[in-house]
Amino acid sequence: MNKNSKETLTEAIQAHRESLRKSLQHRLEVARASNNEKLLRQLEAEAAYLHIQ
Repeated sequence: MNKNSKETLTEAIQAHRESLRKSLQHRLEVARASNNEKLLRQLEAEAAYLHIQ
């Protein structure tokens, strides 16, 4: 793999992780706002699994 391909791949991975983080953050906010403790625990577990929070 050449340098440009590696850089492009790295950028794509970073963009994907940022998208996951933003989505998860929004879902956490909604779960908190609706006082949905079960969903909140599931989302926190997801964040821990993905090493996002």
